[in-house]
Amino acid sequence: MENYLEAFFKAVQGTLDWTWKSILFEVPWYTNYFWGLIVISLLVWALEVLFPWRKNQGVFRKDFWLDGFYMFFNFFLFAIAISGIYKILQVFFSNNGITVKSLAIIAMENWPMWGQLLVFFLVLDFVQWFTHILLHKYAFLWNFHKVHHSVKEMGFAAHLRYHWMENIFYKPLKTFGVMLLGGFEPEQAYIVHFMAITIGHFNHANIKITWGPLKYIFNNPVMHLYHHAYKLPKGKFGVNFGISLSLWDYLFKTNYIPEESGQIRLGYPGDEHLPKDFLGQVTHGFSSKGKA
Repeated sequence: MENYLEAFFKAVQGTLDWTWKSILFEVPWYTNYFWGLIVISLLVWALEVLFPWRKNQGVFRKDFWLDGFYMFFNFFLFAIAISGIYKILQVFFSNNGITVKSLAIIAMENWPMWGQLLVFFLVLDFVQWFTHILLHKYAFLWNFHKVHHSVKEMGFAAHLRYHWMENIFYKPLKTFGVMLLGGFEPEQAYIVHFMAITIGHFNHANIKITWGPLKYIFNNPVMHLYHHAYKLPKGKFGVNFGISLSLWDYLFKTNYIPEESGQIRLGYPGDEHLPKDFLGQVTHGFSSKGKA
């Protein structure tokens, strides 16, 4: 037990120290996700202001500040709090002979860097796409995912507006994806992470981009807006589940873009019952009231 507690506190302290050093510019710029997130957010927000898709939407749209807080809570504060739990699990598996290489099906160490990054990106994105489908398909998981779908006006910060329980669902499956790669994460993996943040911000932004022919590969604001549509096609529990890539939706026939005006109602039936405040939302989903 002492080993687990020591691992827990060391992990939390390490993540806290790294975050603080990031704020003070004491880490390499390419791993500084704190200021990286701020710069990407400001750039995408500037595009929203200069080239708004829905011109009736304000610069400070509905829930702008709430979503801004969610960005830092989910990306940093919760990451610090949960890092100790993940470390305990790592120590437990290690003590029982289970390593990140146990499920390895690909060994990429000797691949060219571009190949490593491409496979790493594809595997993680597919795992997230599949997890996203589960969040919509099963009622227990949907109760938490409702927080993300309660957005009524889309903007870049809505990207990271989600219930903290989603971290619990996504992280193990993403770790599983890395285990399939032999536990290997490319040295330049920060490129993939920053790309994912940027694409995610664009997908939720109030700008109209489809990437031309590349829309069949990369997700985009038009496609993702219909993921947030209040009214879904008959018999569907969701559409356009892509995170960074639209590729999976087109391959597995979950794509749906009936038109491109951007003037559609967002949310889901019953979203008026979701608490409007942060505390109410992050405790949502555990009670019978949350399941209504």
